[in-house]
Amino acid sequence: MRKVIFILLATVTIMSIFIYHNTKVGQDHFIYVAVNGSDQYDGTKAKPFRTLAKASAEAKAGTTVFIRKGIYHEKFVVKHSGTKAKPITFKAYKNDKVVLSGKSLKDVEGDTSLVTINNKNYITISGLTIQDLTTDLTDETVMGIYVTGSSSHITLENNHVQRIKTHADDGNGHGIAVYGTGPMKDINILNNIVGNLQLGFSEALVLNGNIDGFKLENNLVRHNDNIGIDLIGYEGISTNKKNDYVRNGVVKNNQVYEISSYGNPAYGKDYSAGGIYIDGGKNIIIEKNTIYNCDIGIEATSEHAGKYADHINIRDNLIYNNFYTGISIGGYDEKRGGTIHSTISQNILYRNDTKGLDGGQLLLQYDTKNNVIERNILTAGPSSLLIVNYFTTNQANKLQENVFHKEKGKTAIWVWKEEEYTSFPEFKKASKSDKKSSYIDPKYEDEQKYDFRLKKDSPAKDIIE
Repeated sequence: MRKVIFILLATVTIMSIFIYHNTKVGQDHFIYVAVNGSDQYDGTKAKPFRTLAKASAEAKAGTTVFIRKGIYHEKFVVKHSGTKAKPITFKAYKNDKVVLSGKSLKDVEGDTSLVTINNKNYITISGLTIQDLTTDLTDETVMGIYVTGSSSHITLENNHVQRIKTHADDGNGHGIAVYGTGPMKDINILNNIVGNLQLGFSEALVLNGNIDGFKLENNLVRHNDNIGIDLIGYEGISTNKKNDYVRNGVVKNNQVYEISSYGNPAYGKDYSAGGIYIDGGKNIIIEKNTIYNCDIGIEATSEHAGKYADHINIRDNLIYNNFYTGISIGGYDEKRGGTIHSTISQNILYRNDTKGLDGGQLLLQYDTKNNVIERNILTAGPSSLLIVNYFTTNQANKLQENVFHKEKGKTAIWVWKEEEYTSFPEFKKASKSDKKSSYIDPKYEDEQKYDFRLKKDSPAKDIIE
């Protein structure tokens, strides 16, 4: 009897080990793709698949797809969703250079993207170079990475998107585009390079529609002929009109430079492209970004009448040498929306308005209400303009503890509710700035090298820090 029991126990143990082993394999499933592989193979490291399409079809929840070095001339569509416990990851194998190229794709009307994620969840795309997708068609929008539908828990990290171009005068293109036609959440765009794009009327890195919760961090966005980073609402993207706007997110530690619409056929000679643009977003933090040589450093407003950029916190950014202005809030005319309940604090605004377009360092346009502007340091550019406010629709905006850079032998100009001031005391009175607002030399460590740390004896330390 004991012998029978022993045999039964041994059998159960062996079966348990077998079940455990197979469950673990299911949780840690790997697929390999290589340019010398075949879709008739089994997708192992020794016998990899040839195409991303085949790998995507086979990659179920819990799969990591390793892509070996080489150039892949195909469009890549994610076919399945992962889960919280078993996400799906597509990534370059180790340090291999993996290129998705659109060179062989022909012009077709509609949306064309090299990577597409539509109504999928728990997906990561990592370490890919995505490039060379162009069009001559006005009705074709070309994109490097396109996330749409109700996709959530998406991570795009360490990718390089370049040379996505529309050659049509009224065309559109994006480097990375996330369009929440349905509800989206937990969108993470981290450590990517997005550059050398021809965008027409569109943006390099854009979130648009019903998106609730996101992080855009440590990206490098550069050398593009329209807006760098854009967070948009109220364009009719979402099927839910009430929630058709981007909200509850962070844009942090990004470098954005050489962003200008000047010479873009869609804009002609206008300097209108923002490095970072909040167009109708809500509850968004814009923090610790470095932005230079753009048309506008940071802009927060809404292009739709009766709508607002609301509760936007623009803080601790370095914004310098931009062509039109450093930071702009409010609509550019009375047919637009505006900016409300937002805070601009502890930013360094240094010698913007380099083209002499009268934007100054901080531009308040149409319909700005109940905003707080505090503890910033502003240094005038060639136009001598510091704060510029040409609209009288400036209501209950508070200016407190700001430092305006007093430079020897140079004049400074403030414009407040259409009145121009060259006297700081008069501007201070007109704008109702608090007693701690000052016109002094903040004493930077080395302006020539853009070292904006304050010296130990800086009179601004007690105000700003």
